Amino acid sequence: MRRVIIQDKQFIHPFNEPARDLRVHNMPLWLWQRDSLTAVVVEEREYASWRDAYTYESGEQVETLVHRDNQFFNIAFLAEFIQRAKIAHKPVRAAFRENDPAVAQHILPMANNFKKRGHLILADFWYLPDGLDQKNEAEPLIIDTEPREVGYYHVPPYMATAVGDLTYQLPRKAFVSIESWVHLFVVDILFGVFNRGKYLEDRADSSWLYRLRILTKAIMEQKQVLDCSEVVQVGKNVIIDPSAVIHGPTTIGNNVTIGPGATIDNCIIGNNVNIAQGCHLMLSVIGDGCFLPFRASLFMTTLMENTMVAQNTCLQLCVVGRDTFIGAGTTFTDFKLLPGKLRASMGAGNLEETNMLVLGGCVGHHCRLSSGLTIYPARTIESDVVLLADANNHYITRDVNYEDSSHHRIGNSEQYPRLYPRQREYA
Repeated sequence: MRRVIIQDKQFIHPFNEPARDLRVHNMPLWLWQRDSLTAVVVEEREYASWRDAYTYESGEQVETLVHRDNQFFNIAFLAEFIQRAKIAHKPVRAAFRENDPAVAQHILPMANNFKKRGHLILADFWYLPDGLDQKNEAEPLIIDTEPREVGYYHVPPYMATAVGDLTYQLPRKAFVSIESWVHLFVVDILFGVFNRGKYLEDRADSSWLYRLRILTKAIMEQKQVLDCSEVVQVGKNVIIDPSAVIHGPTTIGNNVTIGPGATIDNCIIGNNVNIAQGCHLMLSVIGDGCFLPFRASLFMTTLMENTMVAQNTCLQLCVVGRDTFIGAGTTFTDFKLLPGKLRASMGAGNLEETNMLVLGGCVGHHCRLSSGLTIYPARTIESDVVLLADANNHYITRDVNYEDSSHHRIGNSEQYPRLYPRQREYA
């Protein structure tokens, strides 16, 4: 099968970078797509637009899978779509019902690359058995994401009587068009580590053989059930202090150091990561080369590669880009105390509804944040920003753009180069 990739050139705010180059599950999105399709694709071609694809592909009757390069899809979604498409042996296009709970709650908000046809939501994902000339003949192939409702946050009645327990809809078959930083949070945390933990629980509940295998491993290794190698996968050259507590499902890469008293629960830890004493990580993704000094706390948060989060810092439901430093004692809040759902920036002052009542902030690439900051929910800090805590910047209640960076007013513009300009600023 040939794979045809259509480039999506939209830059994702606040990273100022296309989605394909951002990390999901601690690897670039383009690599995740390639690895997911290795078993069925024998060649791939990439084009800047549909027009270019038609120019070079028209007339070639080759079994083809077509998709955008900003899309995340998991193995369960791919397996069903390709299997059913091959059985039908006709041109089809991935579609979802608009009342599918996972689609309505997490996939459609802030997304513009879907098309609506009646009660169906059509994705830019095609199977064309005889080539691109069949694109306009494609019929909807409806995928049921098979979501399950999972609670994650309880709001006390005296704070919000109309809310109560907040829930996520976690799909078994996941598909997301990544068009904002919120979608990265959805992919990495909700449809990633959170989903993995819940489906491991389901598997253990439904299969006594799997429960027996976990129990046998735990007995042989003289560990707690959630600490055994069946659910905690550890790479090479890893140093783990005996007092650290690691609960699965957790994946730890190579050359990782985990210090005394650290607590890790259902996380993805990349290669060459240093997690110092007393750090607490839960439902989070830590990219390659990250450093967390003592008592840093992450909950449902993504750190991209080579980022440092200093001591006594707390990040909840956040996304942080690569090569970024966050100073000691900085806190990212996540709960909106006033009624109404949170809105998040798409860039250029454009705010869109996230369909979430609880959401942290997002920091771009190559940022430097000083100690002692407090960032309000759903706020963004653009790439290349230096933010010093002072009378104007102690509480971050607004989105911070590159023009607001502290280094402009202290005369260090040339010493701190801009690496990630906005899309319209490229020549």
